[in-house]
Amino acid sequence: MIPFDFDYFRPKTLQEALQIFREQMAMGKKPYYFSGGTELITLGRVQLAKADAVIDLKKINEVRACRIDGDHIVLGSCLALTEVEESNLFPLLTKTASEIADHTSRNKITLGGNIRGGIHYREAVLPFLLADSTAVIVSAKGVTFKKMSEVFQGSLRLENDELLVQLITERKWASLPFVHVKRRRQWETGYPLVTVAALMSDNGIRVAVSGLCAFPFRSEKMENGLNSKGTGIEERIKMALDGIPATVLSDVEGSAEYRMFVLGNVLRDLVSELEGGIVV
Repeated sequence: MIPFDFDYFRPKTLQEALQIFREQMAMGKKPYYFSGGTELITLGRVQLAKADAVIDLKKINEVRACRIDGDHIVLGSCLALTEVEESNLFPLLTKTASEIADHTSRNKITLGGNIRGGIHYREAVLPFLLADSTAVIVSAKGVTFKKMSEVFQGSLRLENDELLVQLITERKWASLPFVHVKRRRQWETGYPLVTVAALMSDNGIRVAVSGLCAFPFRSEKMENGLNSKGTGIEERIKMALDGIPATVLSDVEGSAEYRMFVLGNVLRDLVSELEGGIVV
């Protein structure tokens, strides 16, 4: 039960959804785009989130896209994580999605909801950062296309009336060797200490990290360290760790020092696996 009243809308088109949003804002209300709704329900119960109007997007075709379109993979923002898994169009994303929360929760959590969520893990964004994916965004001004590295900088940087519709990824990224590692303090339960996703491209290892800092990230400096050929592995790991872009978290899951230790071990293993031709 959500402990506040709200108006509920279920538009059938993007234009209708945008119009409802603008109308609610004009009336001084706080509208909320709703897909899976897990965050609104969870935070609403403890009074950390509130909305005057809920705009349910699940009947809109564009946000439910799941297809191959020529050389591109097109995924709608309102696909449930289980749907992303079952489609298996982008294997690294499949692996990443399959390890977010539990199966029951993944039936509700959506791709866009996870990426735009308030919780600092937001692991679904990692493959899209690695693959230079494009975000399709719609607003009253029309449709825009932005690289994930541009629109996701610590969080999804959208204006109030902007809506993430789809994520487009070149198919070439789906066939590359990859590694996805999630390390928890309690093995298979609890929140992760660190999650690392990596792809082996022609230019070397690409790596993105969640759980280490207060936001997920891909670091060019970290990648440069990992790809320093002719340098010993321990020096490469040290240079990669020097590329962490923000303060490392220290909480009940683990201290900053322990998280760094875990990340160092994960990076060491993934370099060995990717450069040795092993895919896990």
